[in-house]
Amino acid sequence: MPTGTSSSEPPGQPVRRPRPGPPATTTDLRRAQYRDSVVRTELTRVRATALAWRNGLGALLAGLVGFGLVKGRSDVSTLADPVAAMVGLLLLLALAAGTVGALKLLHSAHGRPRVIALNDLLPEAVAQHHEALNAARNLRHGIIATLACAALLVFAVAVTWYGPAKGDPLLRLTTSDTTVCGTSARVTAHDMVLMTDKGEEIIPLDTIRNLTPVEKC
Repeated sequence: MPTGTSSSEPPGQPVRRPRPGPPATTTDLRRAQYRDSVVRTELTRVRATALAWRNGLGALLAGLVGFGLVKGRSDVSTLADPVAAMVGLLLLLALAAGTVGALKLLHSAHGRPRVIALNDLLPEAVAQHHEALNAARNLRHGIIATLACAALLVFAVAVTWYGPAKGDPLLRLTTSDTTVCGTSARVTAHDMVLMTDKGEEIIPLDTIRNLTPVEKC
């Protein structure tokens, strides 16, 4: 039978038991009430914040897209080939970042479309706290991805502004006497004027035997 001593204590020593703490004060009770209120309302607050961020970032992206369409080049094919490819890559990255940002913000504001098994149900306060943590994490990721999308769009528009334009097509003219390569400056009733490295070359039209577009002279 138990003798009042713990099996881990030496024989003859009294059992050491924890003593009750001091009674809760009014401050302790108010702190517990505040903590319970914060836990129960944090999901609603996070989702309201996510809605505000979603609307604000959506307006920002809409403004940037409209600004780019009005102010930027309307046709990237007028850019030099490497720069045009860079603009395409930037727009693709912006689209990917915008898609990720939109999904994250939607998940934060409305939750994920899923069904929870009954065996996985948690107590209400714990479940709401976990959902609030997930919503806050998705909100942070959505803000970062959306701002990255905006930065990529701005960079793409800037490249279309200041990127080098594609040069005029080069022509190689073969006459009965010589071959001339350059860009077409103008054509008159009797002559074609090419701009070459040496300046303007005037070639009579009746002497041209062959005209070939080339990538470089």
